[in-house]
Amino acid sequence: MADFDAIYQVVSLIPSGRVTSYGAIAGYLGSKGGARLVGWAMNASHGQASIPAHRVVNRNGVLTGKNFFGGNRMQELLEAEGLTIQNDQIQNFHSHFWDPSIELL
Repeated sequence: MADFDAIYQVVSLIPSGRVTSYGAIAGYLGSKGGARLVGWAMNASHGQASIPAHRVVNRNGVLTGKNFFGGNRMQELLEAEGLTIQNDQIQNFHSHFWDPSIELL
């Protein structure tokens, strides 16, 4: 099972304007069922500017972690990076998806 530091290392590599999912990070780290742990790590990362937790969403591109950012901060950060959000969901999600299993070969 991955630890928070390993999760943070992967998240810190997500480029601006791209997003990934909790499950994609867990799968990359060898913990296919560990999406919940990734979510816990993202919740614990707030206040750490070097961890772009706003770029981690659910497998359907929904901003499930937005409550931990306060208000619409998660959406604002993603929109500032060029993404379009409607009803808490990233539009054209697959074109913005960053898969660590492919990108970090």
